[in-house]
Amino acid sequence: MKLVEEFELGLDAPICITWELTYACNLACVHCLSSSGRRDPRELTTAEAKGVIEELERMQVFYVNIGGGEPTVRKDFWELLDHAAAHHVGVKFSTNGSRIDAAAAAVNDAVRGPGSFDTALGALERLHTAGFEKPKISVVVTRQNAGQLDDFKAIADRYGAQLRITRLRPSGRGADVWDELHPTADQQRSLYMWLLEHGEEVLTGDSFFHLSAFGEALPGLNLCGAGRVVCLIDPVGDVYACPFAIHDEFLAGNVREPRGFEGVWRDSELFTELRRPQSGGACESCGHYDACRGGCMAAKFFTGLPLDGPDPECALGHGEGLLAARGEDLAIPAPAVDHSRKRPPSRVCDENPLADFIAKA
Repeated sequence: MKLVEEFELGLDAPICITWELTYACNLACVHCLSSSGRRDPRELTTAEAKGVIEELERMQVFYVNIGGGEPTVRKDFWELLDHAAAHHVGVKFSTNGSRIDAAAAAVNDAVRGPGSFDTALGALERLHTAGFEKPKISVVVTRQNAGQLDDFKAIADRYGAQLRITRLRPSGRGADVWDELHPTADQQRSLYMWLLEHGEEVLTGDSFFHLSAFGEALPGLNLCGAGRVVCLIDPVGDVYACPFAIHDEFLAGNVREPRGFEGVWRDSELFTELRRPQSGGACESCGHYDACRGGCMAAKFFTGLPLDGPDPECALGHGEGLLAARGEDLAIPAPAVDHSRKRPPSRVCDENPLADFIAKA
């Protein structure tokens, strides 16, 4: 059996987990997949979070991607990282101090907020000066920045960093701007050629496996790992099949249940169903189905397309016709949660990761 085929049937433990520690964030990126902004008062406590880490150690989970929101908002952030290290759980984390969404301030700040470009470069400069090895610059590819990939790579090289580019998905607040921000068909092809050229130099997290229908498969697993090799834990402990599909349709359980995370991963009805052999539906007759596997489940779901149909950004253009044919009365699913800031925070420390340092200055 091929490794990819084995992964499609699911593993006893995920290879990696995306763990959003908090929805609180001091930025308001228009494409935020988790609609972050305000803290949820039901967040896992420090003790509960440590319990999850110990469970991941027992399951031999390789690593967790910690994000949010802005994870450093949590006062116990570094304590939890130390606990993970002590329990042999690898950690990667994303902070808006070192994340860049455009190689020029005008494009970046229009998406992430005024001053965010300079903040990100300043953080990279300080990491570089401190001798921090190979931080990652994470970029969401949009219609506005798709032509700046070489510039992103140059920034990464300048600071001894590694570039990671990911796909814009219509999740969270991204659903509101996807139509205007997702790359055009020509940009998708150019992106595919650029990724082939740069190969293993650039990380993608398998974001673009739907583009493999252009020809040669891109580096990576090239499959949807939702509920099979990856999943998401949100700030209140809910477990979703996919980091980009925060919706009740893809909710498998909660780590606070007696069975814990392990029980959710191994026994949930949703994950069991996802691990069964899947029909390719309308895509199965396509000669490129083995390459793209029908594309991204979340992208289809949040654009109102059938899950067994083509990706909305299908390399062969099959998704475009379906998008155009959607009726005005089609009820497109909305994300399960929205923590966007609609009012000022009651306390600055709820959303500003530097609040404690500013107060002491």
